[in-house]
Amino acid sequence: MNPRRLTPSMSLLIAFDAAARRLSFTEAASDLVLTQSAVSRQVQALEELLGVPLFRRANRKLTLTAIGSVYHREIDVALQRVRSASLQAIASQTGRGSLDLAALPTFASKWLMPRLSNFYEKHTGIQINLHSRIGHFDLERSGIDAVIGVSEAPWPGVVSYKICDETLLPIMSPAMAETLPIKEPADVFRHLLLRVAARPDAWGNWFEEQFLDNRSMNVGPQFELTSHLIEAVSSGLGIGLVPSFLIEGELRAGSVTLAIDRPLRTGRSYYLFLPAGEPPLPQSVVFRDWILAVAKEFFAKHG
Repeated sequence: MNPRRLTPSMSLLIAFDAAARRLSFTEAASDLVLTQSAVSRQVQALEELLGVPLFRRANRKLTLTAIGSVYHREIDVALQRVRSASLQAIASQTGRGSLDLAALPTFASKWLMPRLSNFYEKHTGIQINLHSRIGHFDLERSGIDAVIGVSEAPWPGVVSYKICDETLLPIMSPAMAETLPIKEPADVFRHLLLRVAARPDAWGNWFEEQFLDNRSMNVGPQFELTSHLIEAVSSGLGIGLVPSFLIEGELRAGSVTLAIDRPLRTGRSYYLFLPAGEPPLPQSVVFRDWILAVAKEFFAKHG
């Protein structure tokens, strides 16, 4: 099939869209600042190109056919996306517009979200559309502009900016600390060890650093999200190893407490990833500079 038949010109689609909305060539022409005959000809040209009637014309009344109604529903969505993309391109040229940012769910909720108000105060013209992602994925295919992820090394094929190194802390509920305190590493054997799916070896590595036999671990449930594990710890289900900077609020509020001061440095780091190749979007540059400055200040204070 001729590709042109499947990709009508924008002028034909806009004329059809206006006529379908108004169910009047005259009113559509007024909206588009064209003549009534020009709109009618464009709609007719589209019908001839597709080989199907899109309107019924009877007694000076215009109605959509069943095919025309379905076609308009799809075209309306497509035109809205085209208009949105055009606005985005225009806004991006001035450093404004939106940024589609993917981030680890708990990092986003526990660390990034509380600080985004500061970003919006400084950059009122940029909108952050936040998406949850876990693990490595292709930025270009996903339509994502920037990613905050954790990895032992920067992802290949992207530009990487380190935010911080990862250190895990063993935490427990205050009630459990009262009834079954951990005064030395071997006391951990008395507790259920909660795990995060993305860090299956964390407790094993911690045991090795403490010269404990990891074959005797009391392994507990596994959670996909670190935030769920933190909630489980605070409710007294067991103890967990979590990134130190993600429990700042819980430690301050007293919903969890440090089980024992034996941190685990995992060798992984949190990064901001941007696409390689083309110069980054202006709003990506603004966000990059902001988050690196905020992270530098935060980790200078908290280690």
